[in-house]
Amino acid sequence: MPYALRRPLLALLLALATLCTACTAAAREDTPAALDDPAKKEIAMRLVSSAENASLDWKAQYRYIEDIGDGRGYTAGVIGFCTGCGDLLKVVERYVAARPDGNVLGPFLPALRAVRGGDSHDGLGPGFTRAWQRAADDDPAFRKAQDDERDRDYFDPAVDTAKADGLGALGQFIYYDAYVMHGSGDARGSTGFRTIREQALKKAESPAKGGDEAAYLDTFLDARAAAMRREPAHADTSRVDTAQRVFLDAGNLDLEPPLKWKVYGDTYRIAGS
Repeated sequence: MPYALRRPLLALLLALATLCTACTAAAREDTPAALDDPAKKEIAMRLVSSAENASLDWKAQYRYIEDIGDGRGYTAGVIGFCTGCGDLLKVVERYVAARPDGNVLGPFLPALRAVRGGDSHDGLGPGFTRAWQRAADDDPAFRKAQDDERDRDYFDPAVDTAKADGLGALGQFIYYDAYVMHGSGDARGSTGFRTIREQALKKAESPAKGGDEAAYLDTFLDARAAAMRREPAHADTSRVDTAQRVFLDAGNLDLEPPLKWKVYGDTYRIAGS
């Protein structure tokens, strides 16, 4: 090809390449972030903390521990691990594996195994609560154990299931919050996430099956609120009614800040970027 012809052709190819690169970059920027995006995950942690601890400072909750009278024994840590549910035991086992020497919580492992399934404090009591708070204050390995157990048993499976159902960041958070409160399966006297989801899918198609996302989430929240009302300790459904439904009614399926919501009558805000 003559040189005079090659130059315009080369310029055209370079222009097309630049245009394609720009289009690809724009497409990436337009793709909504999922809940496992670091910024979105931070929002999720703050939303859960507002309901679980009446505070947006979720990192201050590593040391939290009390019996809230819901039949699950001690509730503790960043998402309310329970001695009765057994997930608090998993946190301590994970911590002991990471820090086998000089571990202030290791001596309580036999008692934690013994109280699974109930609300007993046998072998625990003030000595255990002080040890929990000391570990949270002094040892990053304990805080990491909480984070890892939260992600393995709650955050990751909730987000993965929501993605498989075709849900965006709001739906992923709605699933995650249900996991945190109800657990994945039905426990004694409670309805778990699995059953709540099954009830919703019987009445509405998920987006993955061609259903409308907002309509499906509305149905899921109906099933979630009904499950909460069946448990006296969780009968206040404001974390659904004046928080998650507020975002849903606003059409904020991507859970984009600014966000304003109420839980148990208290108002919270997350500013926009």
